[in-house]
Amino acid sequence: MYEAVLFDLDGTLLNIDMDYFLKHYFRKMLELAAEMGYEEGNRLVKQVWSSTEVMIADLNPKSTNEEVFTKDFYQNWAYHPEEIQGFFDRFYQECFPRLEGYCSPFPGIPEMVKYILKKGYKVVIATNAVFPMSALQDRIRWAGLGQNDFELITSYELMHYCKPHVQYYEEIVEKIGVDPRDCLMIGNDTGEDLPASKIGMKTFLVEDMLIDKGTSHQPDWRGRLPDLFKFVRKNL
Repeated sequence: MYEAVLFDLDGTLLNIDMDYFLKHYFRKMLELAAEMGYEEGNRLVKQVWSSTEVMIADLNPKSTNEEVFTKDFYQNWAYHPEEIQGFFDRFYQECFPRLEGYCSPFPGIPEMVKYILKKGYKVVIATNAVFPMSALQDRIRWAGLGQNDFELITSYELMHYCKPHVQYYEEIVEKIGVDPRDCLMIGNDTGEDLPASKIGMKTFLVEDMLIDKGTSHQPDWRGRLPDLFKFVRKNL
């Protein structure tokens, strides 16, 4: 019935409250900024937020999300691009991995993903493409999934669109060479994950860490993680 299974990461495969996590994420960023002599750390954080919003809204197919983010950031930041790039490189290499304690793995997730991969399905980590690959690989490892061979991980270096734009899902199926009608999207965010249905994907809404800010989209299936595990065994 399916050729590919797409998983959201945060709150679906990984037990993480992103509001809580991001507080510590930006705290670490401020600490590094102070250590490296940036006197305007709070302004740096605000610019990261602002440039991320620009990146999410952008629909230019010729620019990766990374290119959109960095262009907007550099235009609004006084330091030389090479210098600030060094800051971000150091942050993701040294500081981001230390945030592991602010999330935890979900029991049963590694076994479920291993089962799906053994059945021969293409598995995509379809997380919103606003982070670099290194940060995604860290979070995948924190979920207990670090050694699996995924068809695609939607990092901001690779993707040209973000959720909830339908173009994000169109780009995924183009990259993996699968008809969207042969895909299952599994996620916990009604506003970001259920729009996959616009191009014909089936959707399963995971309710353990549900994010529901209101949407007209309805999932094909929904339930908590034990329900998902049963669904996978029965339908994949």
